[in-house]
Amino acid sequence: MTSNRDYKKYELKDGHKTVYRGITNDMDRRMVEHTQDKKFTSMVQIGKSCTEESARSWEEGSLQTYRDNHGGKNPKYNKKKNG
Repeated sequence: MTSNRDYKKYELKDGHKTVYRGITNDMDRRMVEHTQDKKFTSMVQIGKSCTEESARSWEEGSLQTYRDNHGGKNPKYNKKKNG
């Protein structure tokens, strides 16, 4: 992992509803990729750019918090991880 702070944390929203949480080092590329297979109204960056390690930690914790608050379910487009 790199110490460069070039990763961004983001959410896809459909109205006020979160439909995906993720990380990327290229927001423009991810927007194009998501537009091909997901229905959403906005892509929102969460916080400032950070290291890959920090972004991955946020993603894991953020999805766990979401599951804790939504009956164990992930946002609509996040795949459920085994375990």
